[in-house]
Amino acid sequence: MNKIPEELLSKILRRALSKGGDYADIYVEHERPLSIQLEDDKIEKLSSGVDAGIGVRVLFDFKSAYAYSNDFSESSLLAVADAVSRAAGNAGQSDMTMDLTRLRPSIDFEIKKNPRDVEMSDKIALMENANRAAKAVSSKIRQVSIIYRDSISNVLMASSDGTIAEDERIHTLALIQVIAAEGDVLQTGYEPVGGMSGFELFDENMFEEIAVRAARKAVAMLSARKAPGGRMPVVISSDAGGTMIHEAIGHGLEADLVNQGLSVYTNKTGQQIASPLVTIVDDATIPNKRGSFRFDDEGVPSQRTVLVEKGILKGYMYDRLNALKSGCRSTGNGRRQSYKYRPIPRMTNTLIEPGEGNPEDIIQSVEKGFFVRKMGGGQVNTVTGEFVFDVSEGYLLEQGKVGEPVRGATLIGNGPEILQSIDMVGNDLGFAIGTCGKDAQGAPVSDAMPTVRIPEMVVGGEVK
Repeated sequence: MNKIPEELLSKILRRALSKGGDYADIYVEHERPLSIQLEDDKIEKLSSGVDAGIGVRVLFDFKSAYAYSNDFSESSLLAVADAVSRAAGNAGQSDMTMDLTRLRPSIDFEIKKNPRDVEMSDKIALMENANRAAKAVSSKIRQVSIIYRDSISNVLMASSDGTIAEDERIHTLALIQVIAAEGDVLQTGYEPVGGMSGFELFDENMFEEIAVRAARKAVAMLSARKAPGGRMPVVISSDAGGTMIHEAIGHGLEADLVNQGLSVYTNKTGQQIASPLVTIVDDATIPNKRGSFRFDDEGVPSQRTVLVEKGILKGYMYDRLNALKSGCRSTGNGRRQSYKYRPIPRMTNTLIEPGEGNPEDIIQSVEKGFFVRKMGGGQVNTVTGEFVFDVSEGYLLEQGKVGEPVRGATLIGNGPEILQSIDMVGNDLGFAIGTCGKDAQGAPVSDAMPTVRIPEMVVGGEVK
């Protein structure tokens, strides 16, 4: 990592605030990413490199000015500081003293196998073995695509409140997509695995087994009939992860949308917005999950934030700027894609906490309905709470049992209404991973939920 002396960090912060401003910070990043892509039984693409740079920000009048550079010379860094200082006005702070204290993380994450210590041949073998395992499932498999990625990112955050924080973030990820065909019908099976983890990820999650699961799903959906549409009871399995929670409520609890009045949950703290069975938290301290870190991208220690407790809205997810606007403290949710972007409020690992119900009892409680095992993509209007989600793996529920698979289903509803209606919550918990997009930035996240029952929900499908 490009080392910048503390004296120079202090000088940059003083220069950034020289024409005014309430707060300034510096973000330094050095990332080494690797990406390998396998398709049609061969390695199609392999790329690696280094990306490093520094960003400087000033907060003033509840606004921010931001500039960045990949030139680490002192003259360039001071020029970046000058650029943001000009936006802050003319009320300079000429007598600033900037003593920087290093923060120690309150948590740590064990990396057992640093990806840089693993031979490239072992990474390629992992992909090739998964490719063979998926293709062996059925002669109906037409295509297997696999992506492997790892990255080591070293970041440093220094701020005018007198602190320095450093973090090393090691992420490992693998994705497999399998396409099966029969006649004119094509179906896809998709499975990802990843986290803030080293190559030990694949000791704990056997990638060949994951590949077989994706292939079997694609083949099973070939014979599935179209999902019936209409209002019906819906059980969402913990296997689906928390995609619905991430979209239906998570984004609406990010403080920038709340402060702009672009959330259905604006000004509703202390109100009942969900069933008393529902408690929702955002927790960046969970060991080795994809959304975990020691410090956020503003140098705030990671934490567990209770957003909804027994149905009552307790608060929102804040970065420093929106916390300043709201007169509160950051919750450690200031995140950015890289040094080229300013931080904004983002989710980390967001989940509904497990309840007391037995998942099998929840399934058996439904005489006729719909069972969601895997979610696909979706859309949500944070202002109204209306959402539409694709179901990538769904089944009919018949006489309290999971029945035949169906395809082409969607879930349609309103976030607050659906959360209010949940009447059974399982004692299990399943995670899903993703890269969340917002304001043209991507951030690694995970989300989770237990098995839940929704007594009535609109399932989009075939209406007879």
